[in-house]
Amino acid sequence: MEIPVFTLDSFTNLPFKGNPAAVCPLMHELTDELYQRIAAEINLSETAFITRIRPSDDFTKASRFCLRWFTPTTEVNLCGHATLAAAAVLFKYKKNVNSTLVFETKSGELLVTQQGEGFVMDFPLNPPTKQDPNEFRDIIKVALGGRPVQEVHLNSNTKKLLVRLPDDCDRSVLTSLKVDSAALECSERSGRVKGLIITMKGSPECQPGYDFYSRYFAPWAGIPEDPVTGSAHTVLGSYWSEKLGKKKLLAYQCSKRGGELELEVRDDGRINIAGQVVTVLQGTITV
Repeated sequence: MEIPVFTLDSFTNLPFKGNPAAVCPLMHELTDELYQRIAAEINLSETAFITRIRPSDDFTKASRFCLRWFTPTTEVNLCGHATLAAAAVLFKYKKNVNSTLVFETKSGELLVTQQGEGFVMDFPLNPPTKQDPNEFRDIIKVALGGRPVQEVHLNSNTKKLLVRLPDDCDRSVLTSLKVDSAALECSERSGRVKGLIITMKGSPECQPGYDFYSRYFAPWAGIPEDPVTGSAHTVLGSYWSEKLGKKKLLAYQCSKRGGELELEVRDDGRINIAGQVVTVLQGTITV
C-alpha cells in the first residue's frame, strides 16, 4: 500500500523554520498500530492523518474530514500546527473548493479558513487556573534551576502547566534555557502535567510587537521540545488576554526554529489561531 505524505513547516513563511508536521491523506482508515508505526517512522513531533467521512466523499469537494494526530510515541487529543498543515494540504494540493474546512477530532469540531496567504484555525479556549508553585517545585526546579517564578497556572483539561517568568527578565533568559527532557519527565509522574509552557511578557513597543513569548516542553508525549505549539496557545491566549486586557495578541515561540502566531480570543469561549505554512517535502510511504 502506498500512502502520500507531505511535510510542511507551520507558523512560518520560511522553510526550515516554524514547526514541521507530516500529513497523510488516506483513502480509508488504518489500524491504530499502523498509525503509530508510521508516526514513529516519520519521527516528527506530529503526523496528521486525514480520512474521508463517507466513501463517496473526495478530497476536492468535501468540506468535512476526520483528523487524528500522532507523536512518535502516542496519539494526542489536540495539535495546532499539524491541523494547520492538514488544511494546507487539502487547499493547496487537493484543490479543495470550500472556503472553510471542518475537521472532526478528539477535541470536537475544528474549523480552518483560508485568509490571505495563511490560514485561521477555530480552536477551543483552555483557560488555566492559578496554582501554588510549591505543588510543582520539582518540575520548576528541573526546568528553571533556581530562577524566580512570577506565577504558575494549570489547565487540567489539556494538562498543560504554565510557568511565567518575572517581567524584569530579559528574553535571553527564556531563549537560553537548556532543559533536560529526561529529568523533566522524571520530575512529574502524577499524571497532572503532560506539557510545560514557560512564558514571559513580550515587547509590544518594539517591532513586530510581540505581546508574549513562550517555549514548550512535552517529554511525557515523546516531544523534548516542540518548536511552535498551537495547542499551548489555547492556554497562553486565555492567560495573556486576561493579563494584558486585550483580545488580539501577537505571539512568538522562542524555540531554535521559532514561529509566529496571531491570536484572537473570542467571547464564545473559542480562540482563532492564525499562521502561514510552507511545504518542504512531498513523497510516498510504502507499507
